[in-house]
Amino acid sequence: MKRLVRALAGLLTVTCVAASGFAQTPGKPVRIVLGFPAGGGSDTVLRVIAQRLAQQLGQPVVIDNKPGADGIIAADAVAKAAPDGTTLYFASSNALVAAPVLRGHQGVPYDRFKDFTPVAKLGRFALVMATAPNLPAKTYSEFIQYVRSKPGALNYASGHSVGRLAAIQFLNLAKLDMLHVPYKGDAPALTDLITGRVHMIFSTEAAVRGFVKDGKLNALLALRDTRSAQLPGVPTAREVGLRISVSPWAGLYGPANMPAAAVEHINKALHAALSGNEARELLDKYGFEPSVSSPAEMAAIHREEYDVFHKAVHEDGIKFE
Repeated sequence: MKRLVRALAGLLTVTCVAASGFAQTPGKPVRIVLGFPAGGGSDTVLRVIAQRLAQQLGQPVVIDNKPGADGIIAADAVAKAAPDGTTLYFASSNALVAAPVLRGHQGVPYDRFKDFTPVAKLGRFALVMATAPNLPAKTYSEFIQYVRSKPGALNYASGHSVGRLAAIQFLNLAKLDMLHVPYKGDAPALTDLITGRVHMIFSTEAAVRGFVKDGKLNALLALRDTRSAQLPGVPTAREVGLRISVSPWAGLYGPANMPAAAVEHINKALHAALSGNEARELLDKYGFEPSVSSPAEMAAIHREEYDVFHKAVHEDGIKFE
C-alpha cells in the first residue's frame, strides 16, 4: 500500500510539473518575433493581441521586429530558438507558405512544417488594393483602363510575398502589364506609394485604412467576402467579378518540440484574450478578423494553404526573381 501511495504521489508530481510547464521561467518575458517593421499592419494587430495576451499570462509579452526577406529572417530566428515557450513567431502566409512556394525549398533555411510547433491560428487579414493619390484613375474600372493605356509604364509595390501573389493574380486576371518593385514591408512601400514613386499595392486593410481616410491613398478593391465597415465605399473582388484566392492568415508558432503543456497554456490564454467584444471590435477596425483555433486546426490550415498556393503558382507559372 505504501508503495502504491508513493507511486501515485510521484505520478501526481509529474502531472503537475507537466501542466505548469510554461511557468518554469516565471517573470521572463515572452518574446513574439515579427518579420515586418514597426508601424505596418501586422505590427499594429500584434500589439493589440500581445497586450491582452500578457494580461492573461501574467507575464510581459514583448514584440521583436526582425523585418526582411518576407519574414524568413524572423521565422529562422524562432526555428533556432530554445523550445521553452518563451519565444514565439507571429506567423503568416508569407514565410511559412508563400515564400517557400515562390523561392523553392533552397530559398528558405528551415522546413516550413517540421521546424515549428503550431500554437493557434489568430485570424485573417483583409487585403486592399491601394493606389497612389496622383493617379487620375479614382475607381477600379478607371484604374483598369488607365493601366491598359500605359502597358509596362506603371509599377506595383509588394511588402511581402502574399501581397505580391495577390497582385500577380490580379494582373493576370485583368490582363495588365505592370513592373514589380519589392520592399521589406508594407510601411516603407506605403511611404513611396503616398509620394507617387510606386503606383499600386495589395496591402492589409490595417496598414492602409488611415491613409485612405486621410485622402493620402485611394482604395479601389478589397479581398474579403463583404464590404468593410471601415471602408464601406470600397468594392469587394467578388463585386467586380474577380476570383483571387489569397486570404492571408496569422497565427502563433513556437520552435519544434515545444512542450505540449506550454502550447496548451498559451492557446487557452489566447482564447481568453481575444474572446471579448472590445478586442474583436478593435481588431476589426484594423481589418483583422480574430478567430483562435486549436493547434491541430492551425496545422491543418497551414498545410491546406500551402497546397493551394503551390498549385496556383505552378498552374499560373509564377516565378520568384
